[in-house]
Amino acid sequence: MTLFEKSQPGCGNQLLASLDVPTVELESAFVRQSEWTLPAMAEADLSRHYTELAEKTHGVNNGFYPLGSCTMKYNPKINEALAALPGFTEIHPLQPLESVQGCLEVLYKAEQALCEITGMDAMSFQPAAGAHGEFTGLLLIKAYHQSRQDHKRTKILVPDSAHGTNPASASMAGFTIVNIPSNDEGCVDLEALRAAADEETAGLMLTNPNTVGLFDRNILEITKIVHEAGGLNYYDGANLNAIMGIVRPGEMGFDVIHLNLHKTFSTPHGGGGPGSGPVGCKDFLIPFLPNPHAVVLEEEYSWEESLHSIGRVRAFYGNFLVVVKALAYILTLGKEGIPEAAANAVLNANYMLTKLKDLYPPAYDGLCMHEFVLSLEKLKKEKGVSAMDIAKSLLDYGIHPPTMYFPLIVPEALMVEPTETESKQTLDEAVEAFRTIYATAISEPEQLHAAPQSTVIGRPDEVQAARSPIVRWRPEHQ
Repeated sequence: MTLFEKSQPGCGNQLLASLDVPTVELESAFVRQSEWTLPAMAEADLSRHYTELAEKTHGVNNGFYPLGSCTMKYNPKINEALAALPGFTEIHPLQPLESVQGCLEVLYKAEQALCEITGMDAMSFQPAAGAHGEFTGLLLIKAYHQSRQDHKRTKILVPDSAHGTNPASASMAGFTIVNIPSNDEGCVDLEALRAAADEETAGLMLTNPNTVGLFDRNILEITKIVHEAGGLNYYDGANLNAIMGIVRPGEMGFDVIHLNLHKTFSTPHGGGGPGSGPVGCKDFLIPFLPNPHAVVLEEEYSWEESLHSIGRVRAFYGNFLVVVKALAYILTLGKEGIPEAAANAVLNANYMLTKLKDLYPPAYDGLCMHEFVLSLEKLKKEKGVSAMDIAKSLLDYGIHPPTMYFPLIVPEALMVEPTETESKQTLDEAVEAFRTIYATAISEPEQLHAAPQSTVIGRPDEVQAARSPIVRWRPEHQ
């Protein structure tokens, strides 16, 4: 129920102090002509309402969350404690530089650490999320070609297994998208790439490991093909969690990269808080980074601006407290802990894959990286049980569904990413749930069509919800 439905006439609470400033009457044109439609509730009831909503919310703190390609890892509480320090929270972005030296130091040291991890030479923290970072990275590529008067480079090559934001970001940046098919192994088709890479190619967008959870063994050849055509290589950092501290995108031949601090570097994700999609680049692209850039000048931290910058992509300096949390995570794990986290992510994914592949066929054979993709095409044809049915059934076991129907090159796809922060006990419980659901799919397939059955809300009419969404409450909804 909404607050409006719980509203009781006569109830209320006094949250605001008495007015202690002169009253100012607004012109009638600026005054609403009808009464507010606000709920009437006591403070205790209001508190209970939001507590009840919080208890119904599924998150990493209260259940397994194997959402593929999203890296829903646990967020250490020490990160939150450090980000809550008054020296970080009680500041203003327009303060004199001498009064925020500690904050500038955070940005500078976070940049150094992330450049070391990725093999880049500089980084901007302005982008507010992953897709925003993609767009910013593409603007760097565009500015680079234009600075060389190479205006014919209008095409961005994007694999067919890419995240949907890749072609969208390229289109927003004014590029034409060229789709590159995958080969039978789920990786980039080299011959198709060679045929597409030409004098009009501005760059390639790629994540490695890719979206089917595989590390492309031809990655050096891929980036070489693009470079020889005169294009630049953009690394989508969505899957960096599998390789951080082990191999660096800069050494794979990538020129520009975005990171998801709210994924790889363990800051709150999605509804848990703001994101951060910093963009890193090689030295020849540094002049084009968003202004300003944190630097050390005569033993003091300051800002540096470039005349060739693409300009600001966000107000001030990005979601600063997210950077604080990410730096805390990096310093906590250190040089040894970061590659260990990546190795454990790969181990957990392969453990689950091995335990499930006799019932749920993987889209591609062999070892995976941090995630794996299952294809339920055979189960759908034989029993009428879809990937959606399996995903909804997992809710009855307290498990958030994996990513469904992605990537699009895999029919009836389920993409599972357990992350390194899950224990073997949790993985075994999840495997048992998958196997139990499969047994039901074989013996009583109709039962899964009605799943979930133990949640607050059963399976909604998703077509109706998409076509005729109700996104705000109105009195007639009562």
